[in-house]
Amino acid sequence: MTNTHTTDNPTDNLLEVRNLCKSFPTTTGTLDVLRDLSLQVKAAEMVAVVGESGVGKSTLLHLLGGLDSPSSGTIECAGTGIVSLSEDNRSRFRNRNIGFVFQFHHLLEDFTALENIMLPALAAGASRSQARERAEELLSAVSLSDRAGHLPSALSGGEQQRVAVARALANRPRLLLADEPTGNLDIKTGERLHDLLVEINKREGSAFVIATHNLELAKRCSVVYNLVGGALAKDFPQT
Repeated sequence: MTNTHTTDNPTDNLLEVRNLCKSFPTTTGTLDVLRDLSLQVKAAEMVAVVGESGVGKSTLLHLLGGLDSPSSGTIECAGTGIVSLSEDNRSRFRNRNIGFVFQFHHLLEDFTALENIMLPALAAGASRSQARERAEELLSAVSLSDRAGHLPSALSGGEQQRVAVARALANRPRLLLADEPTGNLDIKTGERLHDLLVEINKREGSAFVIATHNLELAKRCSVVYNLVGGALAKDFPQT
């Protein structure tokens, strides 16, 4: 199966990645993880990046989200070149424009579900009432209104990940990056999260880039890339 993805007008793209390279020094020399990688993502598009463990999917998402810097290449999100931003400006841009969902939810254990979701909005300067209103809206969207006052330890794994999805959406990000979002869940819970991600994509209009080894999740995305040899191929991996 081959996915075709053409871009007629570059200005339609929310995310523009060109000639991205990332290398790491090792005791035996330089390890080239990403090699001259290019990627375009349109607004509200769902893109999956699949590939074997260790090929660089997480590295790619960290670069796209400004959590790390490439060895070379450019990343433009919502018209802003994030590679050249100072660390402070990159952090501010990330907080306002990019949401993250990781395999392990990374919720703050001493805060309730509601408080965890409120935190990004508070960090972006929203009032407490504004942050609470948005958090309550998102808890409803992920069907967890009745868990608002629960600490993460009182939530199931699937519930924790749904809270993490809601938290990633707190500031209405233009781009949401998800790194193996169902990798720590059982099959049935993972399928429910797949449904939620598709629903959220339609409801919120955020573009998604999802790194996953779950081909069933990948098939629900509009575009699928296979990360092989440090570059993206459009050939869907065969099972």
